[in-house]
Amino acid sequence: MDKEEKRKKYRVISLFSGAGGMDLGFINAGFDIVWANDFFKEAVESYKKNVDDRIVYGDITKIDSSEMPDDIDLVIGGFPCQGFSVANTKRSMKDERNFLYKEMLRVIDDKKPKFFVAENVKGILSMKKGKVFDMIKKDFKKLGYNVDAKLLNAAEYGVPQARERVIIIGNRIGVKNPYPIPTHWVDSKKYESKKGLKDPVTVEQTIGFLSNVRLSDKPITLENGMIIYNHMAATNVYDKFWGRKYKVKQEDICDYLKMWRDKAGYTTKKVDDHFGYKYTAGHWFRKDNHSGSIPKPSDWWELKKILGFDSKYDKKVTTMVEKEIKFEQSLRITNWDRPSDTITATSPEIHVNRERRLSARECAMLQTFPMDYQFVGSLNIVYRQIGNAVPIDLVKASGEVFKEAIKTIKINRSKSRKHYNRKI
Repeated sequence: MDKEEKRKKYRVISLFSGAGGMDLGFINAGFDIVWANDFFKEAVESYKKNVDDRIVYGDITKIDSSEMPDDIDLVIGGFPCQGFSVANTKRSMKDERNFLYKEMLRVIDDKKPKFFVAENVKGILSMKKGKVFDMIKKDFKKLGYNVDAKLLNAAEYGVPQARERVIIIGNRIGVKNPYPIPTHWVDSKKYESKKGLKDPVTVEQTIGFLSNVRLSDKPITLENGMIIYNHMAATNVYDKFWGRKYKVKQEDICDYLKMWRDKAGYTTKKVDDHFGYKYTAGHWFRKDNHSGSIPKPSDWWELKKILGFDSKYDKKVTTMVEKEIKFEQSLRITNWDRPSDTITATSPEIHVNRERRLSARECAMLQTFPMDYQFVGSLNIVYRQIGNAVPIDLVKASGEVFKEAIKTIKINRSKSRKHYNRKI
């Protein structure tokens, strides 16, 4: 029996670890995180408090791979996605954060793990019309890895959140890259048959019991003895603001403005230059992923001067009244009877009661963090740690199939050695 076979757990290096969502998923699947790293101070503190103290705080670009353990089965990492995200209006190849994946390349090249797993946002697929993603895959393949990528919806694996993430898997041992099989249906149109699939896990099933529990930045003990941590939330939901009097569909406005922009012979860049904005005007003509926006009244009238459009939407767009509830345009209000929308790093969904945002604890539960996980930092810092994390149960499902894949490889190798010895 060789050294590899004697090991009880598979060894993992984790990069861009954050508060440890991805790491906890693999730990729960039976892996051993032997080294981890992040540059987010409070996230590292949370990791040490809840996961392990083997995480190194520091800039990965300044850490030599010789400082990391050898004999590694797997390298994992959710390299920073801010530069790739659709939510980032200034997405650019020039964003330095876009190239931090090359640090992951460096570590993989030096440690030569059997597998690697990289995670990122859906927006990475569309950046520069797919050129960025093609570049990333080619760079991983140059290291001698067979590389695949799939867009997974966490809700299809029992997570109470419809969070879509791109999972990139590579291996250098000549096997098919393992992806978990969905266990829950989410979009009924996606499946011809729901046979064998469970119902999606809803928001109410997950956090409904916390609806009437008072908010506190201190631990709360419930009547059943359960201790709740980080049940704190932003409460600025009912502040008065000026909003549009009439309902108007953002998609209709986008199509309308695009038509008049083309008629006037303008480009989006030319519109930006006129206003002195950078990238803002692009959202006036965009309706993909509901990431577009409607110009404010002053911009609308100025836009009308240069594009010369008619008065079809003037009244609807520019008539404003005082309203009480915020966030009307995005309508990111929690829905009890389905998985939640994506938990973001800022401004999480409004609670179904419309009196507050989802609490940090509620967000953590929708990300499938354990109940006893205690986050370190202010409310906004905690929201950021949670929103940047990968749903633990999604990673656990992936970890389980990885474990089986590595196990199969070792069994086959053992059989080959026995067969060879018999021949001798």
